[in-house]
Amino acid sequence: MIWILLLLLILVVFGFGFTMQALWWVAAVLLVVWIVGFVMRGRGSGGRGGGRRSGGRRYSRSRG
Repeated sequence: MIWILLLLLILVVFGFGFTMQALWWVAAVLLVVWIVGFVMRGRGSGGRGGGRRSGGRRYSRSRG
Protein backbone atom coordinates (compact mmCIF):
# COMPACT_ATOMS: atom_id res chain seq x y z
CA MET A 1 0.00 0.00 0.00
CA ILE A 2 2.80 2.43 0.83
CA TRP A 3 4.41 1.77 -2.56
CA ILE A 4 1.24 2.80 -4.37
CA LEU A 5 1.04 6.04 -2.39
CA LEU A 6 4.73 6.70 -3.07
CA LEU A 7 4.20 6.06 -6.78
CA LEU A 8 1.20 8.42 -6.84
CA LEU A 9 3.22 11.09 -5.04
CA ILE A 10 6.05 10.74 -7.55
CA LEU A 11 3.59 11.00 -10.45
CA VAL A 12 1.99 14.13 -8.97
CA VAL A 13 5.37 15.79 -8.40
CA PHE A 14 6.53 14.84 -11.90
CA GLY A 15 3.31 16.17 -13.43
CA PHE A 16 3.60 19.41 -11.48
CA GLY A 17 7.20 19.85 -12.59
CA PHE A 18 6.30 19.18 -16.22
CA THR A 19 3.41 21.65 -16.02
CA MET A 20 5.60 24.35 -14.52
CA GLN A 21 8.24 23.82 -17.21
CA ALA A 22 5.58 24.05 -19.93
CA LEU A 23 4.16 27.23 -18.37
CA TRP A 24 7.63 28.80 -18.36
CA TRP A 25 7.92 28.12 -22.11
CA VAL A 26 4.45 29.55 -22.75
CA ALA A 27 5.31 32.67 -20.72
CA ALA A 28 8.57 33.10 -22.66
CA VAL A 29 6.80 32.81 -26.02
CA LEU A 30 4.10 35.29 -24.96
CA LEU A 31 6.77 37.73 -23.77
CA VAL A 32 8.54 37.57 -27.14
CA VAL A 33 5.24 38.09 -28.99
CA TRP A 34 4.41 41.07 -26.76
CA ILE A 35 7.83 42.67 -27.32
CA VAL A 36 7.62 42.16 -31.10
CA GLY A 37 4.11 43.65 -31.15
CA PHE A 38 5.23 46.61 -29.06
CA VAL A 39 8.18 47.30 -31.38
CA MET A 40 6.09 46.93 -34.53
CA ARG A 41 3.39 49.25 -33.14
CA GLY A 42 6.03 51.85 -32.33
CA ARG A 43 7.40 51.75 -35.88
CA GLY A 44 3.97 51.73 -37.52
CA SER A 45 2.74 54.91 -35.83
CA GLY A 46 5.46 57.04 -37.42
CA GLY A 47 6.35 58.68 -34.12
CA ARG A 48 3.05 60.53 -33.77
CA GLY A 49 2.47 59.05 -30.35
CA GLY A 50 -0.60 56.89 -30.39
CA GLY A 51 -1.29 56.19 -34.03
CA ARG A 52 -5.01 55.63 -34.48
CA ARG A 53 -5.92 57.11 -31.12
CA SER A 54 -4.54 60.58 -31.87
CA GLY A 55 -7.04 61.37 -34.63
CA GLY A 56 -10.17 59.49 -33.91
CA ARG A 57 -13.68 59.93 -35.24
CA ARG A 58 -14.30 63.49 -34.19
CA TYR A 59 -12.63 64.88 -37.34
CA SER A 60 -14.41 62.51 -39.72
CA ARG A 61 -17.95 63.75 -38.94
CA SER A 62 -19.50 66.15 -41.38
CA ARG A 63 -20.69 69.51 -40.17
CA GLY A 64 -24.30 70.45 -40.53
